[in-house]
Amino acid sequence: MSIIVSAIGQGLTWGIVGIGLFLTFRILDFPDMTVEGTFPMGAAACVAAIYSGASPLVATLIAFIAGMLAGLVTGLLYTKGKIPVLLAGILVMTAAYSVNLRIMGRANLSLFDKPTMLKNHFLESLPPYFDSVVLGIIVVAIVTALIIYFLQTNLGQAFIATGDNPNMARSLGISTDAMQIMGLGVSNGLIGLGGALVAQNNGFADVNMGIGVIVVALASIIIGEVVFGDLTMNQRLIAVTIGSILYRFVILLVLKLGFNANDLNLISAIVLALFMMFPVLEKRFRIRHTLAKGMTKHD
Repeated sequence: MSIIVSAIGQGLTWGIVGIGLFLTFRILDFPDMTVEGTFPMGAAACVAAIYSGASPLVATLIAFIAGMLAGLVTGLLYTKGKIPVLLAGILVMTAAYSVNLRIMGRANLSLFDKPTMLKNHFLESLPPYFDSVVLGIIVVAIVTALIIYFLQTNLGQAFIATGDNPNMARSLGISTDAMQIMGLGVSNGLIGLGGALVAQNNGFADVNMGIGVIVVALASIIIGEVVFGDLTMNQRLIAVTIGSILYRFVILLVLKLGFNANDLNLISAIVLALFMMFPVLEKRFRIRHTLAKGMTKHD
């Protein structure tokens, strides 16, 4: 039971990262590689701030700002520097590694005996692992509600229009460059926020903790879409978090079957590939099923 609760808690925490990537990957249609740098940057900024005496809440907000700044750099490189978005993300991701080392002063920092958002009287009174579940639900609910509200505003509609058809958006007087910079900033801010929460949940921050993050975030998005099918924009945001929880259960099942934990990134990539191919496989299966049924009737 504790393993299941822990998986749900991790799924909720990582769901914030999935929501952040959803803004660029699905709405803006950008393959943003910055996330593998901003995730550990959020963790590093949060832990370093806690070491400096900041409260866990303030440190988490600092992580959001740090991630947002990195996303803004990617946006400026893409829109103003005319660097392809994929390459711009890789450049910022690479630079973030050195920045994270500067922030922490070393490769990793432990939060042992340090205050975190999970260390308060209410959460500590809960059964084991329920603290991360409760905190995850609160943060995911706030983030999802704010994004849903934002997407219903005129600015949010302009943001969606930019992702749907940039040429049409420009013809309507929308500054697509501003929308893209804003989207990359908010997206990476949320990913930095997710990094801060994961660091507090794990009890440490490490400069290498961003490896494979984009695969995990994409898995949350793809699994949610495959499982629930056609959804409205608001429903898709909720599906991302549910997809993140389901992904954790898939990984838990795979590990329970005896696979090596060192192969986790490989397993994650395979799981994501299978879910991405699912619509094609399902379509082929239906065609073959129909042909087989037709041949049976003919006979």
